[in-house]
Amino acid sequence: MKVAIVILNWNGSAMLKRYLPTLIKCSRMEGVEIYVADNASSDDSMEMMSREFPEIPLIRLEKNWGFAKGYNMALREVEAEYYILLNSDVEVSEDWLLPLLSYMEVHPEVAACQPKLLDFKAPELFEYAGGAGGYMDKYGYMFCRGRVFDVIEKDLGQYDTIANVFWATGACLMVRSADYWAAGGLDDRFFAHQEEIDLCWRLRSRNRKIVCIPESVVYHVGGATLNKSNPYKTFLNFRNNLLMLYKNLPENELRKVMRARFWLDGLAALMFLLKFHWGDFKAVFRARREFRRLKPEFQDSRQENLQEASITDIPERVNFSLLWRYYAKRQKTYNQLMSE
Repeated sequence: MKVAIVILNWNGSAMLKRYLPTLIKCSRMEGVEIYVADNASSDDSMEMMSREFPEIPLIRLEKNWGFAKGYNMALREVEAEYYILLNSDVEVSEDWLLPLLSYMEVHPEVAACQPKLLDFKAPELFEYAGGAGGYMDKYGYMFCRGRVFDVIEKDLGQYDTIANVFWATGACLMVRSADYWAAGGLDDRFFAHQEEIDLCWRLRSRNRKIVCIPESVVYHVGGATLNKSNPYKTFLNFRNNLLMLYKNLPENELRKVMRARFWLDGLAALMFLLKFHWGDFKAVFRARREFRRLKPEFQDSRQENLQEASITDIPERVNFSLLWRYYAKRQKTYNQLMSE
């Protein structure tokens, strides 16, 4: 098989029923197969799939393993040259698949790619989870072409060029299966959130490229599993971001970045408190406690990543503070940030 499109589902019966028909219609190519892997849903997802989409192979997992381990377990059941990890709340466009596959076929140096991600509810806008490809600043803060923090741009064609990026969104991620497993797959311990960024960092440090191919367009609903302001999501994002930094930062940066993050995370908690987001305020401190508890378990992973790395100066991990440029210099878009 050339391409396996794998949707990891958890209680997403309504989304599968709504978005699968378009995916099936727009993915009819030789060597392409669609799978639905189910994280032990408690709704009628599997019954609905058997009734409405009997042609789609199902991978039934015995419990909710989360995004990372769920995908790892599902992908072990699939043999394909390329995987596409696709959220159940994504609607694809008519010609979404061919640009991705065509580019990967002629660029063997590229390990993974993503399409342009637009907002399903407001298709003139980029979508928060990936925009037109992701980057990271020196302290671990993420931004995209088309989205910097909560500033989301209109898609005016300003990012319609293929670009090397630091990370590709897990909402629609195409990756060579050989690269996926060579880098160790998604880190099961993350459960959910930022695991695809951690994977992309490992791939980039091994000198494998990540790109955005905006000729391919998909539309993402977003926030379908956890609302953006959910304290549990805040906890996972802060904890996993710290774990990712610890796993991947070069030795000469680790102490300096972690020292800065101690104060920056405290500032983030204070901002939550001033906005009366009590749950998010507590989630930041809980995340830092959990990071300290888990840190010893990640020492071997850190050593392995450092040993396997062939480059440490990754251009798409920019050497500036996103917070400084955004708040002090008022640079609110990707083009403004990169203009200096």
